[in-house]
Amino acid sequence: MTDYDVLRVFCGPRGGYGNELGVVRNGSVMPGRDERQEFAAKLGFSETVFVDDPERGVIDIYTPTLRLPFAGHPCVGTAWLLDVPELVVPAGVMGARQDGEFCWIEARAEWAPPRTLRQYATAAEVDDLPVPPKGEWIYAWAWLDEPAGRIRARAFPGRDDGIEEDEATGAAALLLTDRLGRALNITQGTGSQILTAPQPQGWTEIGGRVYLER
Repeated sequence: MTDYDVLRVFCGPRGGYGNELGVVRNGSVMPGRDERQEFAAKLGFSETVFVDDPERGVIDIYTPTLRLPFAGHPCVGTAWLLDVPELVVPAGVMGARQDGEFCWIEARAEWAPPRTLRQYATAAEVDDLPVPPKGEWIYAWAWLDEPAGRIRARAFPGRDDGIEEDEATGAAALLLTDRLGRALNITQGTGSQILTAPQPQGWTEIGGRVYLER
């Protein structure tokens, strides 16, 4: 089995929760896309990252069934692990920074894959949602405290890859931030926390806590 790290990204204030991420630090041991895809499917995380150049921050991201040009929680997690000032993904080059307990990346909404952002009247409605039928990537959200920018959210990828609900989703948070045009403090899944902040010229910062699980 190829060596890999397991991180939890967008952890809660006490270090719990977060979305697991597999990171193969030496991507050269598995250069082909087919073998990377097979390995990502074998690990079964919502995303797995292959690092192609640790000094420049060049990475390649896979779900269990497809390659992604950009994804939020893999980029935040890998930026924290490599401690680099920027990351390079097929979608573009993004800044990265560490700020106390949080790691931040700067990305653009047009990099994110399409998502259905579905607003509900209350957080309780979001909490009670069953997993919807496959076929549509749904980000369900409601205000917890609108003046404070606090949101309750759940994410349903709608793919046939065993991931019925995504614990923490940076790309969807990016799209929601771009739509609302304001900084957000999102509680997603069972207790993960995602912070976002619009930046000049169409950029958005996405931040969260990252812990090395193994």
